[in-house]
Amino acid sequence: MKIATWNVNSLKARLPNVLAWLAEAQPDVVCLQEIKCQTPDFPRLEIEGAGYEAHVLGQKSYNGVALLSRHPVEDVMFGLPGDPTDEQARYVEGTVQDLRIASLYLPNGNPVGTEKYPYKLGWMDRLHAHAAALLATEQPFVLAGDYNICPTDDDVYDPVGWREDALCRPESRAKFRALLNLGLTEAYRVFHDEPHRYSFWDYQAGRWYRDEGLRIDHFLLSPRASDRAIGCEIDKHPRGQEKASDHTPVVLEIG
Repeated sequence: MKIATWNVNSLKARLPNVLAWLAEAQPDVVCLQEIKCQTPDFPRLEIEGAGYEAHVLGQKSYNGVALLSRHPVEDVMFGLPGDPTDEQARYVEGTVQDLRIASLYLPNGNPVGTEKYPYKLGWMDRLHAHAAALLATEQPFVLAGDYNICPTDDDVYDPVGWREDALCRPESRAKFRALLNLGLTEAYRVFHDEPHRYSFWDYQAGRWYRDEGLRIDHFLLSPRASDRAIGCEIDKHPRGQEKASDHTPVVLEIG
């Protein structure tokens, strides 16, 4: 099974790019983030025409996640448990064959001195609690998405300049490590130890052309899913196209 995660930064704006990539890459499951449309406005006909069923949690102009699959999806859950007052569309989860798969869009957290940073850290605490609950089921699972975390200095082009950013602050990285300490595996690092491989390049200041990026799109795997992982790659090609998202797909292969 080939599983992709991709922050598309507005599905309406990137739909031709997304459809072209689906046709070329042929992933079985796609976890989309930042679709930036309400659920009824999701381009369901086009996505279904490409061979995918879609499970969508949308939001006007902001956020929004979707789980696309060429196989039936069962037991779909919308929203991350733990805070019934949270109205931001950031989490959808379902079972594909025997694998539980989530598409998540973790809060950015900037500016750090505002309520946005505590919201990020609190959201990560909820994700930690939910991951622990999933582990207790012993069902293999994959938590895929835009984590808005550079796990180490190897994952950011300018560690000093980004040190105080919410994506790189020690508190953020500690919460990410706490997820790993549950027994989860960060898939890309199983197969790649080289530094400065990125999944996001800002539109500003020619970051893409200078390869000044961040690696913030991740797969966290339960032990039973990790045992089945046979590859994880960053597909840089879509980022270099016209009207590209500032993120590029990351693709996990499960045996």
